[in-house]
Amino acid sequence: MARPQMLKLPEVLEEIGMSRAAFYRMRARKQGPRLIKLPNGQLRVRRHDLDSWLESCEQYAA
Repeated sequence: MARPQMLKLPEVLEEIGMSRAAFYRMRARKQGPRLIKLPNGQLRVRRHDLDSWLESCEQYAA
């Protein structure tokens, strides 16, 4: 079984078009994708978690 793809925070920020500061403000409000903190302090996001979070943000125009 393949390991899930882990994205670095700069990759996530580029994909969602958000600054680091805005991302951390969003995280302080308990919003955003799940993060994994590595022992060296770096952050990672599983591809599946980012895709699920983005899907939950979708709004349909009426």
